[in-house]
Amino acid sequence: LLSRYTQTEDQDKRDKHIKRTTDAVKHLNNLLDDFLSLGRLEEGKVKAEYTSFYLCPLLEEVTEEMQALAKPGQSILCSCPADCRLETDRRLLKNILINLLSNAVKFSPENAPIHFEGHNLPGKISVTVRDSGIGISEEDQQHLFSSFFRGGNAVNIEGTGLGLHIVRRYLDLLHGSVRVNSRLGEGTAITIELPA
Repeated sequence: LLSRYTQTEDQDKRDKHIKRTTDAVKHLNNLLDDFLSLGRLEEGKVKAEYTSFYLCPLLEEVTEEMQALAKPGQSILCSCPADCRLETDRRLLKNILINLLSNAVKFSPENAPIHFEGHNLPGKISVTVRDSGIGISEEDQQHLFSSFFRGGNAVNIEGTGLGLHIVRRYLDLLHGSVRVNSRLGEGTAITIELPA
């Protein structure tokens, strides 16, 4: 398709096809990542490697990466106390946070803020991702962490239905927990907690 448009004035057509191709590759990459992650989990090949680190730099790193993928006008508002330190698997935690933030971006409208907050709690840390997107019905919340489950109001939004299932499995490996607070049409807050 791109080779058809050889003139300078065809740049807008080239840009349209480049964007379409890039979006399709990104979608396929996400599908592949989900299936590979699930396969490794099923085979017991994912092991937690614990290191000690501060949470804030990780949250800022994930914010920067995800802001590049946000919809127009969406801003990811990151906050975290500087002394928030924990010992866990940084790579698995990063994957969990990217998954939660990408859901917030995907299910929220343009020009909507997404709150990304870390907190120190007695003996543990928590991270909350809060959006003002389409929300999740009470009925769907019961099945949210099942593999291949898609919410009734999410059928027109791309995804595998594996993301939150993988999040739950990773959190099990890290001895963590997850809770969801959501209202249909009003947005969603997902909080994870991990031992400090």
